[in-house]
Amino acid sequence: KGLDNIRHILKGNFNEIITEYKTKQKEFITSLSFEKAEHLQQKINNLKDYQAKSIIVSPRLGDMDVFGMATFEDNIVISFLAVRNGTITNSKISSFSTKIEETNEDLLSQSIIHFQTLVGSNAKELIIPFPIEFGLDSFKMTIPKNGEKKKLLTLAETNANYFIEEMRKKKMLHLNDKNADKQLLLKNVKAALSLKNTPTHIECFDNSNFQGAYPVSAMVCFKHGIPSKSDYRHFNVQTVQGINDFATMKEAVTRRYKRLKEEDTALPQLVIIDGGKGQLSAAAEAIEGLDLTGQMTLVGLAKNQEELFFVGDQESLKLGYDSEVLRFIRSIRDEVHHYGVTFHRQQRSKGTFVNELESIHGIGPQTARELLTHFRSVKKIKEARVEDIAAVVGKTKANLIHAYFEQ
Repeated sequence: KGLDNIRHILKGNFNEIITEYKTKQKEFITSLSFEKAEHLQQKINNLKDYQAKSIIVSPRLGDMDVFGMATFEDNIVISFLAVRNGTITNSKISSFSTKIEETNEDLLSQSIIHFQTLVGSNAKELIIPFPIEFGLDSFKMTIPKNGEKKKLLTLAETNANYFIEEMRKKKMLHLNDKNADKQLLLKNVKAALSLKNTPTHIECFDNSNFQGAYPVSAMVCFKHGIPSKSDYRHFNVQTVQGINDFATMKEAVTRRYKRLKEEDTALPQLVIIDGGKGQLSAAAEAIEGLDLTGQMTLVGLAKNQEELFFVGDQESLKLGYDSEVLRFIRSIRDEVHHYGVTFHRQQRSKGTFVNELESIHGIGPQTARELLTHFRSVKKIKEARVEDIAAVVGKTKANLIHAYFEQ
């Protein structure tokens, strides 16, 4: 049977194997064999991931990034496909908890920044399900109605829906139970990472920049296994010139724990650094400079392999892909991504918009702020009548702005 499955995979016949696995999975669930059912689900996910990465669409399409969206309860799932020379070369999925003030357009914009930064994408065409104000004119945004690009969008949306189905199954299997014993989970984290103390206070850092501009850092805090949002912090980079991920991480960690030390506030037992050995070493330098070495455990979470690095260790710690501890650490990492990208997008939008307005001869920062406060976006300023702009900044400046956008 195993040889038959290999033949099916080599021929691209994934559906027959997946259907067989799903039938067996239902049998396991009926007999309460949840571990076996989860093991089969992982096989199904791996097959679907391999299938997505192996699809050759059309060499004519060139390079583009595709984003699909699906919703489940208070979660929005974004699926990403990287198409290079007409071939799907990478796929990623992230889930976000929606907030009242956030729209689908906001979350899609944040996800574009997140995924393109994560995979180092330089693609200039974005295939998206609905229009957004992205703030950078260098991108071509396509909302396909038919053809090969529409098929790609449909595939991304299908992947997002598969992920949601997995979320439903995990909820049914009590793998995502919000009422789970957090204290037991934290004890498992302590054991898996060989920590001295149970990590009732965890903090996680991440850097964000987009195409070499607007670098920022973010930190999220978990206490007793749940987010402590009043303790979240973001950092505008102050001491680093240009894009230097290591120096930016060192600055953020220094600023955070210098303040906690000065305020004599309790330090976290565990600090997660989103990145590899370089970012981890930079954070360790910051802690050493504050004379706090040994008072907390630093661990780096590599972006792609999701392996853990400890300061001074040559070998990484690789937890089981679907282990409870790694899922928990990933959820913290995803939270700092979401928080950081939200803040970064705000900073990037302000910088992009204000800089464009200030590039108009005769328009200064104060005028730019007044225009953005009134019209809310550069797009609306471009579309406004001269009379409407004049009502905010006067006729002379209105004529300058109108002439600039008419060029």
